[in-house]
Amino acid sequence: MKLELSRVVQGGYRLGVLREIGRAATSSLEVPGCLLYTRCGTVPHLTQDTLHTLSPLPSVTQLTLSTVAEHQEVLEEYKDGFKKFAGLHDTVLYCSLHDPLTPRPAGHVTNKTVSVWGSGGRIELTVGRFMALQKALRPDLYQSMADGETWQGDAASRKRLRKSVDRTLAHLDECLLIHQQTAELQGAEVLGVVEGGDSLEERLRSARETAKRPVGGFCLDGFQTGSMDGPLRTQLISAVAGELPEDKPRLLQGVGRPDEVVACVEAGVDLFESFFPFQVTERGCALTFDLDLSLDPERAVLELGEELDETWQPERGRDAELEDGAETMTPFEMDLKDTKYRGDFRPLVEGCGCYCCTNHQRAYLHHLLVTNELLAGVLLMLHNTAQYTAFFRALRAALANDQLELFKTRVLRSKRVVSNHPPPPGTGDESVEAAQRATHEPNSEFK
Repeated sequence: MKLELSRVVQGGYRLGVLREIGRAATSSLEVPGCLLYTRCGTVPHLTQDTLHTLSPLPSVTQLTLSTVAEHQEVLEEYKDGFKKFAGLHDTVLYCSLHDPLTPRPAGHVTNKTVSVWGSGGRIELTVGRFMALQKALRPDLYQSMADGETWQGDAASRKRLRKSVDRTLAHLDECLLIHQQTAELQGAEVLGVVEGGDSLEERLRSARETAKRPVGGFCLDGFQTGSMDGPLRTQLISAVAGELPEDKPRLLQGVGRPDEVVACVEAGVDLFESFFPFQVTERGCALTFDLDLSLDPERAVLELGEELDETWQPERGRDAELEDGAETMTPFEMDLKDTKYRGDFRPLVEGCGCYCCTNHQRAYLHHLLVTNELLAGVLLMLHNTAQYTAFFRALRAALANDQLELFKTRVLRSKRVVSNHPPPPGTGDESVEAAQRATHEPNSEFK
């Protein structure tokens, strides 16, 4: 696995391509970029056939150990690895320890074990069992075992942070030793985990010591959304990045919001998990990025029928905790459960080429959501995955063309709300009655 960088800003972003990924060394992934988030090898709401109506997709698929650990005996008996078991063809498989959206109780880490939480409850892992799972899964890349609980709950003490780093380094050494002795893992890469909580001293020590080991890249853990203030996170990531070798990728765990992604890219992060589209889908919302940097912001506002609102508020006041850590709405999405969409026959995003936008309208998605149809999740997940991967492509293009500030202004700072201007003909209140008829009468568009 080789990271070829075409542009590096001192103390800032990196632009390039990660080449020769996987055992076959034939795949590549542009950075900054994202992985393909799955649960037990499947993108939520989507079959493999449905997923592959989207193109291009990230070449690296993320599998979380917490979703498959309880099936260890089956996988060991199967003997051919998880990719073949799950029918994951033409992809690179990366195995992480925890699902970024699954809550896990703190206080279940010892000097010798960590715990993951599957559908059946807690599963305690020693290094031996952890590596036996990796042997059964046969991933192309995997995160080493780590003590990553220090970001949860109240601020951890210096002693606890030091212990977290020491345990993680000890686990890494044991994992590397077993890795070298396991024939089924030859050709796979181990990613070392950088811990240390909010302590600069421990973060730097973890980064320096991990960089001394023969790892293929680095996982930056403990920076999850909500774990610390944004400025402190970017400061710590920048400091850690300065201690890591330039020729190895850096994967940030637990951060997916677009504004946080851009801030972390500027601090030196290369790769992200792509759980954010699933969060948005579970909220019944659609991502609505404006990624055309060729238009000036004022003209774009007029053409999109949107207005800038620097004091953006969620369209629906939902402060209650949602499923899967979905949290509250962000400025980058529209709430399709809102009744104002029942007569809106525009696509979710003009120019989006996903199946949802080319075949259906906002009114139909509103209908599916308010009637609790399963198809709503399928269409929204297709759209949100397409928008999220397009966001990363546009970010890379902005970095390549020295347009990062314009990108941030257009995509991040222009917090959008649905316009109060009169909607285009056939999309306003006068069409509500037609929409109601359409959602209750058979129609080829609504199948």
